[in-house]
Amino acid sequence: MCGIVAYVGPRDAVPVLTEGLTRLEYRGYDSAGLAVIARSGELKVRKAKGRVAELAAGLPARFKGRTGIGHTRWATHGEPSDVNAHPHVSGPIAVVHNGIIENADELRAKLEADGVVLASQTDSEVLAHLIARSGADEPEDAVREALSQVVGTYGIAVLDTRHPDVLVVARNGSPVVLGIGEKEMFAASDVAALVRYTRQVVHLDDGELATVRADGFRTSTLDARTTSKKPSVIETDEAAYDAEGYTHFMRKEIHEQPAAVERALGGRLDDRFHTAHLGGLNLDPREARAVRRVKILGCGSAYYAGQVGAQLIEELARIPADAEPASEFRYRNPVVEPDTLYIAVSQSGETYDTLVAVQELRRKGGRVLGVVNAVGSAIARECDGGVYLHAGPEIAVASTKAYTSTAVVFALLALHLGRIRDLSPADGRRIAAGLRALPGQITEILAQEDRIAALAADLATYRSMLFIGRVRGWPVAREGAQKLKEVSYVHAEAYPASELKHGPLALVSPELPTVAVVPDDELRDKNLSTLGEIRARKGRVVTVGHRDLGDDSLVVPKNEPELDPILLTIPLQVLAYHAAVALGHDVDKPRNLAKSVTVE
Repeated sequence: MCGIVAYVGPRDAVPVLTEGLTRLEYRGYDSAGLAVIARSGELKVRKAKGRVAELAAGLPARFKGRTGIGHTRWATHGEPSDVNAHPHVSGPIAVVHNGIIENADELRAKLEADGVVLASQTDSEVLAHLIARSGADEPEDAVREALSQVVGTYGIAVLDTRHPDVLVVARNGSPVVLGIGEKEMFAASDVAALVRYTRQVVHLDDGELATVRADGFRTSTLDARTTSKKPSVIETDEAAYDAEGYTHFMRKEIHEQPAAVERALGGRLDDRFHTAHLGGLNLDPREARAVRRVKILGCGSAYYAGQVGAQLIEELARIPADAEPASEFRYRNPVVEPDTLYIAVSQSGETYDTLVAVQELRRKGGRVLGVVNAVGSAIARECDGGVYLHAGPEIAVASTKAYTSTAVVFALLALHLGRIRDLSPADGRRIAAGLRALPGQITEILAQEDRIAALAADLATYRSMLFIGRVRGWPVAREGAQKLKEVSYVHAEAYPASELKHGPLALVSPELPTVAVVPDDELRDKNLSTLGEIRARKGRVVTVGHRDLGDDSLVVPKNEPELDPILLTIPLQVLAYHAAVALGHDVDKPRNLAKSVTVE
């Protein structure tokens, strides 16, 4: 969940590192640090609790070097502090590390028994000492020797003052990407740090190590077998990572959703057969017809988007489908069935819980598709096929455009599977028309932003809120509550509206507003009865639906019933954003959270 940047080449590394860390700050932002090898051969290190800007402001003018590593931290072992910040140093070695060393306590005990004094509370510091204590002549061999003693996940970058023109990086469960420049090389945990300098990248695989010099790189396994890597091209450019006049990335990304949905749909709707064309599935019609069940795996908002997707697949393709948190899946020893299609959902494509669920499925012979945003990511490479979102970079920790694009991709997948099976051409045409209408309808909703912002400022004064919905509205309520919790820190609980009388109704009072998802569907009258129960107990009601139902109503355009959940989510994103703004929170970097969760 932390960020890594590394550089070797002719220019001063420090501006490259600080600029790259700023772009990666959404991955971790409780402390930051740099290490460079100066022309004199001296290892210079600066690190501090706080944001990258604070670190950069405190750098002395003579802090320079042509080889360097940088890190932004999201604390797992040890509180945020100057001492616990990376890089960690032992003699000539400096290390930055993403991930968790599971046997760190055992390794610390062995090091301390040998007289090593560890300065920090982190698991990561043991790596620096293990590498420094190696007797290997070459830095990559020292790193291999150290990593052979480690149990856990890591993405690391290593400096050795005895080899000032060399970087060593390695990956196991935490992303590492090489950037290929003109007589200079870069490494990072995310391509966001590289786009200003190069579009040519190489993604390391788990269990792979790279030795990097200014004129090139070589890759190998941890047991020293040479591997071959083919560079790929980054799709997005530097401008995609700029706020472009918006106060926050979250608001920018909310407003980018019409364009993001158009990209998700681009070239994928087939007017001849009224279906969707998804070439990356690697699933022919005969195989698709053999699918008897669909299981969707994701974490957080990806899981809630998967719930929307499961409903779409059941309704349009008539295949039993459900969604489950990927973080729980492999620990319950799941039954993996040959006629079940598994779908892994992750914006980053690096979510660790989802990645290891995919690996467990592959080990047991399951067929897995990926729905991811990041091209070339680990989950994309592990899966048998899949669909890219093409939502563009999402910088704010709270997902908005990636969530919406994921739901749209699931609608395309459901349409594709449905038309192979029993969905009529007329229904296929209806769903395709509804999908094409989404960008314009999202624009209509965003035009109500000022009104939603005023409501959000009022609701932000409450300490807790209840979100309810039924069937199609239930995952919408869950995602709405998630957004509010993430960025405003207002407690929010989502519950099926049908379950209100089975417990949560006891909480209803004038101090607990209820946000109700009330589309014009077959359950509208039942939803209205539920609202009556809340109002009878003097509970405040905010409705999100297709009609003005009095009190505080947010009205969205009506699409096809199956697609309505995509639109009903948009006002709740805007509501959460403006509640956080009203409370003065750091919207893009909410406390205790990071964008890409690459640890358990």
